[in-house]
Amino acid sequence: MTSHRTPVVLVSGLDRDLTAQAATPLLDRPGTVVVHHDVRRLGQGVVVRTLRERQATGVVESTAAIELAHGCLSCTLRLELLPLLRTLARRDDVSRIVLQLDPALEPEHLYWAFEEVVLDEDADEEAQETAGDWVEVAGVLVAVDAGSWFDAATGEETMADHGLAAAVDDERTLAQVAVGQLTAADAVLLAGEPDDGWTAVRLTAVLDRLVPGAPRARLGGTHPDELLAALPASAKRGRMPTPHDALLAGQPPLDAVADVELVRFSATRPFSPERLHAAIDVLMTGVVCSRGRLWLASQPDRAIWLESAGGGLRIGDAGPWLATLDDDAELWSQVDPERSAAAALRWDPVHGDRDVELVVLTHRQPAELITAALSAALLTDEELAAGEDTWRALPDPFGAWHADPCEAAGPADEPDLHTSTTDREEHPR
Repeated sequence: MTSHRTPVVLVSGLDRDLTAQAATPLLDRPGTVVVHHDVRRLGQGVVVRTLRERQATGVVESTAAIELAHGCLSCTLRLELLPLLRTLARRDDVSRIVLQLDPALEPEHLYWAFEEVVLDEDADEEAQETAGDWVEVAGVLVAVDAGSWFDAATGEETMADHGLAAAVDDERTLAQVAVGQLTAADAVLLAGEPDDGWTAVRLTAVLDRLVPGAPRARLGGTHPDELLAALPASAKRGRMPTPHDALLAGQPPLDAVADVELVRFSATRPFSPERLHAAIDVLMTGVVCSRGRLWLASQPDRAIWLESAGGGLRIGDAGPWLATLDDDAELWSQVDPERSAAAALRWDPVHGDRDVELVVLTHRQPAELITAALSAALLTDEELAAGEDTWRALPDPFGAWHADPCEAAGPADEPDLHTSTTDREEHPR
């Protein structure tokens, strides 16, 4: 069935110039509007918006400085970008919208905002709309500087260190954003060259494992529309994976190439919170990224989500384990069928679907060391036999949320936009 919504292409990357080079050719198609929000002055309450569109006389560009009272990414989306998308989608002469994203805006957060942020909060409930009622993501293109991406994705420098922070309280690392952008990619446009053959092989190995199956091409050599036309039906198109999706989706290669390797760790017993807190250091050095769900002994009712990139870490709530739902038919009706099927295959008579599943993409940390450190953090047989009442009393350095470095961590007002926590689910999907 043909969708009535206007397609949106997200173009992302750490380098503003490369992102612009990737977005510009999309103007070749009539009816396309390219939208760019420069948020470098967001801390001063100003966003510079540029619109480019092809008309009969050629490409027409308009620029406006938008004042935002609160100066945050959240209000940029809610007060400016999302209403603009609806306005453009209503125009008969607009058949496609291209969002040329500032490095501070991550594709997965935008997708969430499209679907969840209400545009007219004061309207009657039946009249309330989201941007997702008017637009749909047709694809996510990410421009990657082949000469600098690997260092950015494995380091500890912050966005602020590179002048890319959206505001003074933006504590994200460059690695977290670089990996987040690439993980969301449906197709990759490569620019520049690695410094040497070894770096080139490592970058290719990371791309093969982080975005398996995503079409790749040289920026300027292949028209972006060709990549969009080649997207498989399984392309994410902005959709955020849930913590209970398959962690190895796309069947990435599991062998090691140039020391780049995917390490899968699974267990059917919970972690000791204190020992896990100490063991996490193994994920912070020599690792590109890690992600997965945890069973924490001190919090046996809730699944915990972990994701790291370079020297940055996020840990947060991933919703209830299915074993806690009992016979609540309403809650069970909200559970994704694929999650139910996967849980049924591993269901334990005592602990239900509780488990540990982590995938680590390492480039220098030995796989054996990762596995050994995580294994040592699991409850021992004696601790396991003590039961849940004893587990709940264990000292828990994680609490309800966690981030590393610990001393710099702090909850933020907008957890879905620029925070150290990850709150992936409110429903037992």
